[in-house]
Amino acid sequence: RSPMIIGMGNDLTNMDRIANSLERWGEKFERRCFTDVERAKADKRPFTRVGTFAKRWAAKEAFAKAVGTGFSRGVFHKDIGVVNAPSGAPTLRLTGGAAERLAEMVPQGHEARIHITLTDDHPWAQAFVIIEALPE
Repeated sequence: RSPMIIGMGNDLTNMDRIANSLERWGEKFERRCFTDVERAKADKRPFTRVGTFAKRWAAKEAFAKAVGTGFSRGVFHKDIGVVNAPSGAPTLRLTGGAAERLAEMVPQGHEARIHITLTDDHPWAQAFVIIEALPE
């Protein structure tokens, strides 16, 4: 048994669209779509707050594409949280329907590893997600 890629997704998000949602809906938008960890990180970055949210939005969209459901079948934005590994590299912490959908995809005798990359260059934020299944 060898490792295999079981999902791949990418997303390109316009920061101005995220800025408009933050202006229009404020904290309601933040609470609905982002985890407490993501909100705390954005709050520590006042000059790049919108870009921080936009990259995380792109990561959520890319994950939803990688698992093949989009935002349906119980997969919600807030269940997909960008966190940093001890090395500092970004990865995802999943809860609820996002975690359940990933578990459904992983072949028996394997465990999932999520690879993610984030970048931004105003007005764009981009994320790529690759989901790998590794033999246990």
